[in-house]
Amino acid sequence: MPRVTLASGLTLECEEQGDPAGPAVVLLPGPTDSWRSYQPCLDLLPGDLRVVSVSQRGHGESDKPDTGYGVEDFSADVVLLLDALAVDHAAIAGHSGSCLVARKVALDHPDRVTGLILEASPATLRDDPLLLEFVESTVSQLVDPISPDFARSFVTATSSDDLRPDLLDVLTDDLVKVPARVWTETFAQLLRYDDTAELSLIDVPTLLVWGDRDTLVSRGAQDYLVHVLPDAQLLVYPGAGHTPRWDDPVRFSRDIATFARRI
Repeated sequence: MPRVTLASGLTLECEEQGDPAGPAVVLLPGPTDSWRSYQPCLDLLPGDLRVVSVSQRGHGESDKPDTGYGVEDFSADVVLLLDALAVDHAAIAGHSGSCLVARKVALDHPDRVTGLILEASPATLRDDPLLLEFVESTVSQLVDPISPDFARSFVTATSSDDLRPDLLDVLTDDLVKVPARVWTETFAQLLRYDDTAELSLIDVPTLLVWGDRDTLVSRGAQDYLVHVLPDAQLLVYPGAGHTPRWDDPVRFSRDIATFARRI
């Protein structure tokens, strides 16, 4: 698997495909997921796009520094990754908590972002009761090595009952590579981060993707984001859960391609 070393010295695992001269799309998995969480879509995306799926710091086979797992840290890595790959600008796709990372890149470096694709995006996770309960009841109890049984149950609980068994195996294998300290700091930082006062400053086109069976992120959050973001469109996937790209990879890939070609 290719690894890219950033100017900071950090090395990230990523998968790159498509036309180097085509519209670029960077895929940021949700917290604890690796680049392979986009695998169901990669083969379906057209070859005229330049697609980069990345395991963020602390995840998969990427470097795992002792600290530095806030939204600001992840977003700084994205800009350095664009530099390392000689990508002038790209559409940034995020899932769940990583939507905050994509939004931070657009806020801090608008010249590097052509658009945002926000899948199952919260409005904010600051002091979110559901996340706080998860941190207190589960994350705080994690120790290394992460149990494969726990990893498997976490993937199924936050995805779909119809997840392919082979994909579940791959995601479980990658999830156990995330150290307990990365879980702890990542979720603690998500609980403190809030960009809602700045969202109206994001002036790039934004595609919101949400499944109407998502039990973790509400429709109300999507309606709020459509209202506050200057140029946002919401696509609702009927019957999809918290990870619509796993429930309907064909549609998700098509929607990404249409969006990336248009912006």
